[in-house]
Amino acid sequence: MKPLPRFLLSMLGLAALGGLLAAAAAFDYFQWSPLAISLTALTALLWVLASLAYFLRIHPYRGLVVAGVAPLALSSLMFFSDALLMPVLALDAAVLLVALIDLFSLPRQKSFAAERQTGRIASIDKPHRVTLTITNRDTRDYVVWVRDGAAAELRAAPEDFHLRLAGRSRSTVHYQIKSSRRGAFSLENVHLRARGRLGMWQRLFDYPVSSPLNVYPDMKQLQEYAVLARKNRLSLLGVRRVRRIGQDNEFERLRDYTPDDNYKHIEWRTTARRSKLTVKDFQTNQSQRVIFLIDCGRMMTNEAAGLSLLDHALNAMLMLSYVALARGDSVGLMCFSDEIHVFVPPKGGPKQMNRLLHAGFDRFPRLVESRYDQAFLYLSAHHRKRSLVILVTNVVDEVNANQVERYLGTLVGKHLPMGVLLRDRRMFEAVEVRDPQDAALYRGAAAADILTWRQQILADLSAKGVLALDAFPEEMTAPLINRYLEIKARHLL
Repeated sequence: MKPLPRFLLSMLGLAALGGLLAAAAAFDYFQWSPLAISLTALTALLWVLASLAYFLRIHPYRGLVVAGVAPLALSSLMFFSDALLMPVLALDAAVLLVALIDLFSLPRQKSFAAERQTGRIASIDKPHRVTLTITNRDTRDYVVWVRDGAAAELRAAPEDFHLRLAGRSRSTVHYQIKSSRRGAFSLENVHLRARGRLGMWQRLFDYPVSSPLNVYPDMKQLQEYAVLARKNRLSLLGVRRVRRIGQDNEFERLRDYTPDDNYKHIEWRTTARRSKLTVKDFQTNQSQRVIFLIDCGRMMTNEAAGLSLLDHALNAMLMLSYVALARGDSVGLMCFSDEIHVFVPPKGGPKQMNRLLHAGFDRFPRLVESRYDQAFLYLSAHHRKRSLVILVTNVVDEVNANQVERYLGTLVGKHLPMGVLLRDRRMFEAVEVRDPQDAALYRGAAAADILTWRQQILADLSAKGVLALDAFPEEMTAPLINRYLEIKARHLL
């Protein structure tokens, strides 16, 4: 038994003993007065209700309250006339008898069974269907209330169901959940509440039905990208068409000539045969490597547009991974804070997207100082081939900025490092206030000083040969893809 319920039961026991002693004294002093009888009955009733609620999970229902109104009203008149004692006792006995009959009509644990059917994978803030099947194994009919044991983050609609189960029957109900955050969840118990035949008592049951549920980031953006890519309308997502500088040597295909094409690549034999200008297309470099280093420390706990900075970083990572994998590159991932949480070696192919998605869906920012030294040491020990290393983090102080600048600078020459620093929109809003007065003036000056400091950090990174990207978290995806396409076009890897 848990300490708190044991303490409460002990207190109820002492209260009951005190009430009995007070009632005994009242018997002797008032000579069976109505006050003594009421105290004794109330103490006994409280003790019985507490015992039923704790040991058997049985609680009074509205029928018992309604049935107790008449004896209560009649008992209040006993203070004016002792002649009502026998009618009150008779009415109490009748209510008690009916309550006992209804108490024994309550179902038992094995009278019901519960099953749950649901998919194991859901998307954040998207409806996910869950099916509950409640079976009445008894021959009697029951009125029950059913509620699934979903966590608070899994918002259920509707939250519970009111069912009337006939004997030897089953009922199936459906509801939808929307998760307010990603991560690994588990739907554990199905909670059931059944009332007695006369509606005076209700009993609670828990049926263990474990169903794991993984909530992943919304993949709708990947579908939108694929559709717009097929329609050649990626500009709607902010993705620019980057013209490749120079060409690779591996032939890919023949296509119609466009005014921007180099005339040296015209295939004259095919042009003569088709009577239409035709040029050669060459493949860009394939099987290049992109590795994301995602900071999961205290710098990523801030929120923007309702999501944490880490959520925005993971969404941008998945989007760029989809683009890079579609172009034949290999993509890897490392999540770290004060330790290495997960490392996915860079690989290509469609299965790599699932590995990246599964590796990052249950990562959350932690209020700890990130160890950049451990992250870069782990990277150098487990991956030596030249890659585009993208560090996504935030800088708010000199110590953090110096570490980012130092460790990214050590990769120059071995890899192509890129630092993605996330902006705080409130800083820019404070600077852009027109005609600031009083406190707004000081906030604007402080924000301008911080933005100047951040600009100096970006300049220092560029001076060391590190690519730098400064973007708002909710608008980071398109600039990151554009920078990747620019790197591919310029053959920087």
